[in-house]
Amino acid sequence: MEILIVSDEVCKSLYDFYRPEKLEGIDLIISCGDLNPKYLTFLATLFHGPVLYVHGNHDGKYDRTPPEGCICIEDRIFEYKGIRILGLGGSLLYNYGPHQYTEREMKGRIRKLWWTLWRKKGFDILVTHTPAKCLGDEDNLTHGGFLCFVELLEKYRPKYHFHGHIHMNYGRVERRFHYMDTEIVNGFETYRINYETGEGRLR
Repeated sequence: MEILIVSDEVCKSLYDFYRPEKLEGIDLIISCGDLNPKYLTFLATLFHGPVLYVHGNHDGKYDRTPPEGCICIEDRIFEYKGIRILGLGGSLLYNYGPHQYTEREMKGRIRKLWWTLWRKKGFDILVTHTPAKCLGDEDNLTHGGFLCFVELLEKYRPKYHFHGHIHMNYGRVERRFHYMDTEIVNGFETYRINYETGEGRLR
């Protein structure tokens, strides 16, 4: 299954210079947050499959103008073709803006999912906006990661963790790396990955 990950910055090649073949072979689109809702609506209109999303820390406008034709997977496990996808959007609290959480608050969100996680026997893909702590984040409050995400990865050992929030121009940023049984993928702007083989490329 081919998955297109999008996050944080609009891909001009998909938006301003769109051609139908650019989405050819894609089965699923997943947004890791901080994207204009009109962009996600555009993708959902032209794409013949689900467009899933979680909120980024700059997505307060979604409350007024949600992306049309898309599926919010916040605080739930969405199943597609047998793949269990868990969504937990938002960032660490740094200025009391929308979709910002303390470590304790994010742990509380995860705790409320205990029954779903038990019933589904875990999940295959974790989709977040913010990375896990020390796994692709930065050493500051604004772009730091959640420790409870590390605990999720260690307990459930999903195949993938897709996140955004850390732009590729922030410095030494790894696009992909492994932690235990999980491949962590920074979905900044756009990244295409084959779920089964792990083969990936930009768009």
